[in-house]
Formats: sequence, structure tokens, C-alpha cells
Amino acid sequence: MIDKEVILERLDELAFKKTTLFCYGCYRRAPSGVCEGCASDDLMREYAGEGVEYGTSWVREHLVRENLTPINVEEEFEESIRECYPATVTVGWLTLDTVTTIRDSDPVSWRCACNEWADSEEQDGQIISFDNGGTFYRTNDIKDYLDAA
Repeated sequence: MIDKEVILERLDELAFKKTTLFCYGCYRRAPSGVCEGCASDDLMREYAGEGVEYGTSWVREHLVRENLTPINVEEEFEESIRECYPATVTVGWLTLDTVTTIRDSDPVSWRCACNEWADSEEQDGQIISFDNGGTFYRTNDIKDYLDAA
């Protein structure tokens, strides 16, 4: 299992490597840590082709978004359910697809179970979200990306 804090630290290190200190007042790079124009050390980070802003969280988010593919939580959950239950269910004289029957019969319950599945996968370190569950990525994909970067 990979600790989320370790991943965030490694993403921040990569963000620092891929950005340059930038003086917004003089609108020039300041790689030494002090602007040669105004002597300011209140510097932003520039990510070439993307922009300039304080901190690295925006760079970290950009790196993840541009280099990794988010998982489709609904599809992954559906696959998990298909592995746990038989492919079909008999209701009266009808033989129906189990997943479709569950999802269509009680969409609220389906959504709750899907969210609980995602929370469990995140707690187990299999997936990770940087936006409070809006988008998930495979933890191993992030680790592989960081190892290659």
C-alpha cells in the first residue's frame, strides 16, 4: 500500500523540478530565488506553457490530469459486482442480468454502494483522489508515473 502523503510529496518534488521561480511584478524568471529586477523573493512558480501561480498544488493537479487516466468508478464497481454475483437472476419467469436488475431497481442504493466501494478501494490504497472523490486514479499508475519521471 502506498501512503497518499508520500505520493503528494513526490508530486510536489516533481512540480518543483518542472517549474521555475518567477517574479510576477517584473514578469521575469528568477531561478536564483531573488528577482534580478526588483530583488523580491516573493516569487511564484512558472510552469512553461501553463501559467504562473503561487505554490505547487496547481502544477501537481496539472501533472496528474495531463499524464494519468482517471478510472471510471461506475465501470470498476460494476465489474466488482459481476465478480461477486452470478451473471443472471431469475425474477418470476424472467432471467435478467443481475447488475442491470440491481442498478435499475434501486438507483439510489446502487449509487450509495458504488460510493462505498470507491471509499473502500481508496482506504485500501488501490485508488486515490486529489479532489475529495471527484476523480480517482489507480495508485499504481501514479507510482509508475513518478518512478519514470
